Amino acid sequence: MMNIIELSNLTFYWPNQTERTLDIPIYQQKQGSKVFIKGPSGSGKSTLLSLLTGILSPTEGTVIINGVDINQLTSNQRDRFRADNIGYIFQQFNLLPYLSVIDNVILPYQFSSKKSLSKQELSNESKRLLTTLQLPSSHFDKPITDLSIGQQQRVAAARAFIGKPKLIIADEPTSALDHETRFAFIQLLMNECEESGASLLFVSHDPSLESLFDHSIDLRELNKVGDIT
Repeated sequence: MMNIIELSNLTFYWPNQTERTLDIPIYQQKQGSKVFIKGPSGSGKSTLLSLLTGILSPTEGTVIINGVDINQLTSNQRDRFRADNIGYIFQQFNLLPYLSVIDNVILPYQFSSKKSLSKQELSNESKRLLTTLQLPSSHFDKPITDLSIGQQQRVAAARAFIGKPKLIIADEPTSALDHETRFAFIQLLMNECEESGASLLFVSHDPSLESLFDHSIDLRELNKVGDIT
């Protein structure tokens, strides 16, 4: 089975800083696996995700996603690659308040080069995802601002899955939810990953969730910043 993520000799320094933020000698994640990465605030979780999605470029090393070294791509090519291959669930959801639920879900597909779905097929797939994630159909045409936090979370997840990306990245998406709702949402997320064949990288500071995943990694152990070599 191929790797969905391969990191090699990855280091990152923020401009004008002498201390490394990240130093990851090697990391590999198998296609189809569901991995939980934990670590406290300030441990480099958000920086790692920005490197994985090509928003940031490493100071040194390689970032290979689905067989492609994304740092060899131009900025425009990285944007297109991200739209084609990565679904991202942001901590603050990043939904557009002036769009309806359906339009928010469909939006990333507009930037993808894999536009194989007709307008009707795209609408049907959006509705299927929202239904799978237990959002009532009566909410589909509502503005995002009319939805609760938990409902917005489901929209953000559906948006990540549109177009069947190979990799789903979730950045603290359950931090605003209560304990019971949090576990229910993750189960829905897992089910959709199984259905679509997507890999999942789930980042959180909540260790109570890690038993739900195939593998768990503490970023403080993966990241060798501060080690004496």
